[in-house]
Amino acid sequence: MRLITNAGNVDVLYEDNHVIGVSKRAGDIVQGDKTGDTPLSDIIKQYLKEKYNKPGEVFLGVVHRLDRPTTGVVLFAKTSKALSRLNAMFANKEEVRKTYWALVDAMPPAEEGTLTHWLVRNEKQNKSVGYNKEVQHSKKAVLHYKLLKAFDRYYLLEIDLITGRHHQIRAQLAAIGLHIKGDLKYGAKRSNPDGGICLHAYSLDFVHPVKKEEIHISVTPEWGLPN
Repeated sequence: MRLITNAGNVDVLYEDNHVIGVSKRAGDIVQGDKTGDTPLSDIIKQYLKEKYNKPGEVFLGVVHRLDRPTTGVVLFAKTSKALSRLNAMFANKEEVRKTYWALVDAMPPAEEGTLTHWLVRNEKQNKSVGYNKEVQHSKKAVLHYKLLKAFDRYYLLEIDLITGRHHQIRAQLAAIGLHIKGDLKYGAKRSNPDGGICLHAYSLDFVHPVKKEEIHISVTPEWGLPN
């Protein structure tokens, strides 16, 4: 459900008294940065303020982030109790499952597999490079992928993140010669019209920090699939 606020508009996928899950679009930033652009967190605060007629400052905790050109599910905490518990859960990767879809320009080496690399982050270029063995200043990165569908020129992969590193999916796929559609930074030949890339946070599964129920939030990508 897309909701319009004085600060912008937002697609709400799930909401209760403790958490809110929204659909991030390409170009959105999750929280403020040096660009000065209005972050998703501010838009959601304004939405909550207007919906519940809240006076003063609205609490909203950032639980995790997506790269600016990436789309999909993002979760925020509406209470400090939920935020502290979610932070602990997201730090323990076994308690949260993040599933991504990526549209790449080449066939993977197998229809299903696990990739392990050691990533080195270049702060100046805002980019990570994957190596097949441990090198200085590297961090281990692991993901599992599965081929969902093959198209004429592209291949749709489902990806489960085992670790959470800077630009992990983009860097690991590039390390084996697979380039995400539209991702010029990691080797794609051309950009997408909206400036985004075809990497999408398709679903998020976690135990509710207060209710202790299993929560599943998902959203299909707006970039569409080839014929």
